[in-house]
Amino acid sequence: MWVLSHGGQLLPSASAALRRGRQSARLREEETRNAGPTLSAVLLAGGESRRMGRDKATLLFHGKRLWQIQLETLRKLKPAEIFVSARTDRAWRSADVQFVADDPPSRGPLSGLAASLAQMHTAHLLALAVDMPFMSEQYLKFLSAQMEPGIGVVPTIHNRAEPLVAIYPREAVADFRSALAGTDFSLQSVVRRLVERGKLREVRVKKHETKLFLNVNELSDAAAL
Repeated sequence: MWVLSHGGQLLPSASAALRRGRQSARLREEETRNAGPTLSAVLLAGGESRRMGRDKATLLFHGKRLWQIQLETLRKLKPAEIFVSARTDRAWRSADVQFVADDPPSRGPLSGLAASLAQMHTAHLLALAVDMPFMSEQYLKFLSAQMEPGIGVVPTIHNRAEPLVAIYPREAVADFRSALAGTDFSLQSVVRRLVERGKLREVRVKKHETKLFLNVNELSDAAAL
């Protein structure tokens, strides 16, 4: 419907403009849905498990192997691709999961994250450690909702980052490579720089959420938990 302005021009009525605005919003929503997943995921399983005395990923926990628990959690998020980061390929890796090798000399999770960021085809990378079986689908979805173009998110507990359950933007790969070329291989240092440069946003972990970050480093840990 059109209306005549004081200047003699035909203008759309308020209701017509509102309808067009709603149509544009729906089109934007459809474009977002059709764009596909913008998130990749990596299961960090490269630790030597010296305290455990075995590959901790194969430890039974509530009737399942740790790697099974974590991969099931990641699959529920429906990422575009899933990686397993380790020094060598794992016998338990399934065909739908890609192996990402640490570039020697391996610097632990720092190397795994750098290699995964370089190989992924999406805008963000969700990292999850294999030894955190309490981490939930709901919390990872909460983290995913906080990411923005070029910006990831990292949880913090008592002002200390939890970089093994975090989302990194593709733009962070340069910072990881720079760290690997230096002498400080601390993930805490890398995360601090990413926060300072606006590539990561810190999210404070609430008291009732801290149990999600419990990890299993020894056989006694599994029994106690």
